[in-house]
Amino acid sequence: MEAPGDAELARLAHDTGTRLAANRDMLVTAESCTGGWIAKTVTDVAGSSAWFDCGMAAYSYEAKQALLGVRPQTLEEHGAVSRETAIEMVSGALVHSGATVAVAVTGIAGPGGGTADKPVGTVWIAWKRRGGYPQAEVFHFEGDRDAVRRRTVAEALRGLERLR
Repeated sequence: MEAPGDAELARLAHDTGTRLAANRDMLVTAESCTGGWIAKTVTDVAGSSAWFDCGMAAYSYEAKQALLGVRPQTLEEHGAVSRETAIEMVSGALVHSGATVAVAVTGIAGPGGGTADKPVGTVWIAWKRRGGYPQAEVFHFEGDRDAVRRRTVAEALRGLERLR
């Protein structure tokens, strides 16, 4: 299966924006392995200021703690690429923004950095609606760094559709 191209990502972002605007929702993104690519994709949509609040690219442990409120204990016990970290990232994004829905991603895009239990392509994505419970899912994407990141952006946007 081929990684989504620019046109597919643009379509997903447009569809996401249409749904968010219809529900009067505002989106915040908290991104590690995608480095702001989700925010870039959604802000490529004209009129996205009506439904996009802000994005935070938090790569380092220190940034995850300072910008998103991820607890040092979480990072020490579970690592940056974990369900626990993704959930704290998505929750922190809502706390530190005026948004009503959030998506957070953390993973290993490669080509290095993988381990036996967390190989390259392992990505955790979490979604949350303000006042609701977070949802998180692990993905194991195939391909090079670009493909892993493109797949992550696509799944992050698709997951927002399921967030009620």
